[in-house]
Amino acid sequence: MNEQEQQQIVERLRKRFEKAAGSMMGAPVSARAPVEGHHSPAEEHQGALHSFVNAGASRFGVRADQPEWYSFSACDLAPPLARMIDHTALKPDTTQEQVRALCEEARTYCFASVCVNPCNVRLAADLLAGSPVAVCTVVGFPFGASTTEIKAAEADCAVRDGATEVDMVMNVGFMKSGLYDQVEADIRAVVEAARQAGRHRSRFGTAVIVKVILETALLTDEEKVIASVLSRNAGADFVKTSTGFAKGGATASDIALMRRAVGPDMGVKASGGVRTKEDAETMIAHGATRIGASASVAILKGAKSASDY
Repeated sequence: MNEQEQQQIVERLRKRFEKAAGSMMGAPVSARAPVEGHHSPAEEHQGALHSFVNAGASRFGVRADQPEWYSFSACDLAPPLARMIDHTALKPDTTQEQVRALCEEARTYCFASVCVNPCNVRLAADLLAGSPVAVCTVVGFPFGASTTEIKAAEADCAVRDGATEVDMVMNVGFMKSGLYDQVEADIRAVVEAARQAGRHRSRFGTAVIVKVILETALLTDEEKVIASVLSRNAGADFVKTSTGFAKGGATASDIALMRRAVGPDMGVKASGGVRTKEDAETMIAHGATRIGASASVAILKGAKSASDY
C-alpha cells in the first residue's frame, strides 16, 4: 500500500470518526471550541489511525453493536479501486456455483458490481440483497445485432429481475453502415426501457445505470467518437470498450479518445484484457471510471491473472 492509498484510508476514517465524535459529544465537531493543550476525540482517532496505517494496517474492525456511532459499512473503507470494478462472469458455460462464488468474492472485496448473464440476474440479486454491490447484466450480448424491440424487452426483464446496471451492445453493423439515427434510437430505447422498469420496481423507483458497449476493436477512431457522442445523446450513463468476445479489448488510447468524446461528466468503462493492477491503473489514468474484469481479485492483490477477459 503506497502513501497515497494510506492517506485515502485515513481521510475516509477521519471523516467518519469526526461524525461519530460529534454525535457522542452532543454537537458537531466543528461546533466545539478546542481546549488548549488538549486534542479532540477526532484528532486523537486520526493520530491513532496514522500510526496503525504506517505500521502496515490496511483493515479496521468496527463494532457492529453500535451502528449509530459509526453509521457506515465495511465497503466505505474498501480500496477505491475495488469500488470501480465490475466483477464479471459472462462466459456461456458459467455455472450457478461460479455465480455464487462471484457474488461471495464481490461481497468480500466490495466490488462495484457483479456482471452476469441475464439468466443469472435473479440468483445474483438474491445473493447480494442488502449489499452495496450492484447487479449488472448484459443486453444484446455479445453481437449487438438483436432488434431494438428485443433489446428493450431484455433490459426491462433484467431490471425487473433485480439488475440495477445494464451493459448493452451497440449495433455495430448499423454503426459501420453509417445508420447513426438508428444506432441512437436503439440505445435510447434500451435506456428508456431500463429506467421505466426501475421506476416500477419500488415505490420510490430504482436508479438504473446504462452502459453502451461500443466494441472498439471493430471501429475506426472516427466511428468510436461518433458512437460515444450518440450514446451520450441517447441518455446513456457510460460508454464501454468491449464485450471481451471480439478480436481485441480495452486500450489506453481508446479510453482517452472516448473520454475526450463524452467529456468529464459521463462514465467510461474499460473492459477486455484488464488483468493486472497496473492495467487497471493505466486505464484509470487515461479516463476510465469503471473497470470490467474477471481477474478482479488478482488485480486488487497486485497479481497477474491468466484470465482471458
